[in-house]
Amino acid sequence: MRKILPLILLAGVGFLTYSCDNSNNDPVVVNPGQDNDTVGVAFDAYPLFKKVKNNLYQSQQTFQKQLVSADMVLIYIQVDGTNDTPVWRLLPYTRYADDGSPVDYSYDFSKVDVLFSVNSTLDLSLPANSGFYTNKRFRVVIIPADMAKSAKSAAPTVDYSDYNSVIKQYKIDESKIKTL
Repeated sequence: MRKILPLILLAGVGFLTYSCDNSNNDPVVVNPGQDNDTVGVAFDAYPLFKKVKNNLYQSQQTFQKQLVSADMVLIYIQVDGTNDTPVWRLLPYTRYADDGSPVDYSYDFSKVDVLFSVNSTLDLSLPANSGFYTNKRFRVVIIPADMAKSAKSAAPTVDYSDYNSVIKQYKIDESKIKTL
């Protein structure tokens, strides 16, 4: 009996050591197919454009929180409607003046800021044309990297040019949108 007791004790310790091995690093998925900790964010921006060179106006604005390099940034311009029922167009966007001259709205972004641009062949320095870059409302939508990645792998694709589809897909609460 004395010879068997150490073997049983050794077997028990070995069993406990093996069963407590934490080499399986698979993530625990509580709700498969649902991402509960990352959400899309949207905010309004009213950039104050400055003339950079001939008919190129730009405005740089800093994000409140630094982005992850893989985050997706979409920017929409309000082209019509009221603040209660706005009509949004995805940038880059071209609007045409009464004389047919194109006015191009575009943007560049980094982890820390966004650069809004308005460019045209039209002389934007004339007071009659200042409406193309003053009092413009933009909606900046930031989609976290994890959500953008999962949206690409999901069966239904999002039409990013349709603002309402983007807001619905990424569950952005419009009542909580603030101004940058």
